[in-house]
Amino acid sequence: MLIGIPPMLGPELLATLRAMGHGDEIALVDGNYPAQEDARRLIRADGLRLIPLLDAILQVLPVDRFVPQALFRASVMGDPARADPVHDEMQAICAKRAPGFELVALDGDALYARIKRAHTIVATGELRLYANIIIRKGVIYPDKS
Repeated sequence: MLIGIPPMLGPELLATLRAMGHGDEIALVDGNYPAQEDARRLIRADGLRLIPLLDAILQVLPVDRFVPQALFRASVMGDPARADPVHDEMQAICAKRAPGFELVALDGDALYARIKRAHTIVATGELRLYANIIIRKGVIYPDKS
C-alpha cells in the first residue's frame, strides 16, 4: 500500500505505467477481448471492473497533450456513432481526470489494430461488451521552481 496511490493499482501495473514513455499506449480491455493472443505485454486484472480501474489509472498517468486525439474507445457493432452505457461512464471518468480530451470511438478493425500495437494490454474482468479503451501517455512537465 502507498499513500495517494489507488490500491487497485498493483505492483505490476504501477511498474508498467512508470516504465511507459511519452506516446506509449495502454489498452484496458473487457473480459471477452482476446488479450492473451494480441498482447505484446499482458497484465491480468481479472476480477476488476474497467471503470474503477480506468479512474485509478488516470489519477497517476498523464494523457498526451501533443496529439489531437489520445483517448480511444470501442464502438458498438463497428459503428462509431453508437455508444453503450459503459462508454458514457468512460466519458465521465475521462472528463473528470483528463479534462479537455475527446473520447474517440474507433470501428472494430481500427480498434483491434491499435490495441495490438499498444505497449501493454490490461485484461480486466469487465463483463460488459465493447468495454475497451486506449490511453496514450503524455509527459509530466518539470517543476518550474
